[in-house]
Amino acid sequence: MNKRKEETQTVQTGENGRVSITHADRVVFPGTGQTKGDLANYYMRIAPLMLEHLARRPVSLVRCPQGRAGKCFFQKHDTGGLGAHVHQVSIREKAGELKPYLYLDSGAGLLDCVQMGTIEFHAWACHEDTIEQPDRMIFDLDPDEGLDFEEVRHAAADVRARLAEKGLASFPMLTGGKGIHVIVPLQRGHGWDEHGAFARDLAESLSQAEPERFVAVMAKAKRKGKIFIDWLRNQRGATAVVPYSARARPGAPVAVPVTWEELPGLSAASAFSIGDADALIERAADGGLQGWGIAEQPLPGV
Repeated sequence: MNKRKEETQTVQTGENGRVSITHADRVVFPGTGQTKGDLANYYMRIAPLMLEHLARRPVSLVRCPQGRAGKCFFQKHDTGGLGAHVHQVSIREKAGELKPYLYLDSGAGLLDCVQMGTIEFHAWACHEDTIEQPDRMIFDLDPDEGLDFEEVRHAAADVRARLAEKGLASFPMLTGGKGIHVIVPLQRGHGWDEHGAFARDLAESLSQAEPERFVAVMAKAKRKGKIFIDWLRNQRGATAVVPYSARARPGAPVAVPVTWEELPGLSAASAFSIGDADALIERAADGGLQGWGIAEQPLPGV
């Protein structure tokens, strides 16, 4: 049973700073009773690991000011009021207009966002100072309702094998939802057109080879009984959930890096929650996860 928090909770950021979390006793996850204060403590603990994958990338937020049972919304632009440690970067959108986007570079920034009702963090596949040079490719394996997680694991292994044929190392991540992300770190130097085209071609090659298992188009009608290889997250402006981000889902699950060796033994994409900070920190120090998500490799053909 969770202890009831005081109305305002001061959280040490680990950077000689503090962030006040108001309404810390507000229940964010009704099914488990975990509160805004519990979520803040999770992000305070996990910040050093999470920032390795999030820092200085344009970020979008899933905010649920009244908890996940209330109204949630997706925020990608800086409208002010998120806190002193949340930074702004101007990005030119398709229509040619400059818009203010968000980025973070500290645990204090994470906590500022939690204070304003954020549960999830989703990042671009580039950094704020090199917007036109993506450096991370993501294949989001999204299963149709009713498919067993074993099918998703096998699909991830197939994507890994196809990438390896191209000379690319990849890393799996449990999304905290139903699927798996296969993540490919890349050197900078190519643009979004090449980035998206490579991802699309690889997804389509898998769907054409095994159309009974895979689909590479978003249309729900074509995804019945199949796994959607979502390559669209590799387009300019698209985002994907960040490693170690909490999810606004029942049970307070977390997106968690895993190794290819341990993936076959996992039974769900929501195997870890915000209550597992100690275990996640211990796992990250283990030899198997050392260097997870890091590889110096160019996009083939560029």
